[in-house]
Amino acid sequence: MNLPLKFTTDGLIPAIVQDASTGRVLMMAWMNATSLQSTLDTGLMHYWSRSRQKFWLKGETSGHTQKVVKFHADCDMDTLLFEVEQTGGACHTGHQSCFFQEIDRNGNFLEVTETRLFDPAETYAAKH
Repeated sequence: MNLPLKFTTDGLIPAIVQDASTGRVLMMAWMNATSLQSTLDTGLMHYWSRSRQKFWLKGETSGHTQKVVKFHADCDMDTLLFEVEQTGGACHTGHQSCFFQEIDRNGNFLEVTETRLFDPAETYAAKH
């Protein structure tokens, strides 16, 4: 890959992921050069987990994969945008998107009205 991407000093670049059919933002995650190359090689989203310090394939535990449809870099080459075909929910909480919690202008959480697509306790319990 010969793109002049600007990774952070710790070798990461933010990746925004949106549903290719609806345009809804599903999640934001970090990628390193290896996860980006694996994504491009396989057509499935791979990331770097800062909390676990681990490379991971989206859906490796849940089966909720993300197939790349389009790939973009922003004008500064420091943020990536992927349009994907999402299988199942994107969020580990069971929601379609990680951005399910609406907040009002006063900084108060509003009631979550979105129904979960899956039960995270069932999806992840048997895998650990």
